[in-house]
Amino acid sequence: MAGDLLDAPVGELLESLAGENPSPGGGSAAAIVVAMAAGLVAKVARASHSYWDEAGGVIGQAESFRARVAPLAQADAEAYDEALSALRGREELAERYRDQQIRAALERSAEIPLRIAEAGCDLACLAALLVENGNPEVRADAAAAAILAESGARVAAQLVGTNLGATADDPRVRHVESLVEIAADASERALAAAR
Repeated sequence: MAGDLLDAPVGELLESLAGENPSPGGGSAAAIVVAMAAGLVAKVARASHSYWDEAGGVIGQAESFRARVAPLAQADAEAYDEALSALRGREELAERYRDQQIRAALERSAEIPLRIAEAGCDLACLAALLVENGNPEVRADAAAAAILAESGARVAAQLVGTNLGATADDPRVRHVESLVEIAADASERALAAAR
């Protein structure tokens, strides 16, 4: 798929995700899901002004997250392509620098899912607060946002560990695992409050 993923019609984006090319892949999908969660959080917060004094601040936070996370879909696809190129072309790299260059490419490709996981965690928490405090008429949308945000965080966290080839002792892996736990707790809170 040529161009930026965010400029593609939804049907074309879905075709690209299902296509034969390695990218876009799971990281791009996670970024889009988290950006969608941010959109839902902003929507519910807009409908919650008369229910919760903090709704205006939540709108600003959600819009900020959406603006930061949405472009990560394209950035992840590019970083993934770069990492695959490094892995596939390892024999062409000078042996002396091979491991270092491959490790650097994989670490760059892990940075983006790490940022996606952080945003997903924060958005799941915001969505749970909206379910608890916002407009009851749109509570289901806030709960949906929490679930989407948690899912995106979970996918991104898995990719961090995969890209790093890391052990559970790696501080980045421990960090994303804790983010997923927080997002899961927020999602459960949201679902419980939405019932």
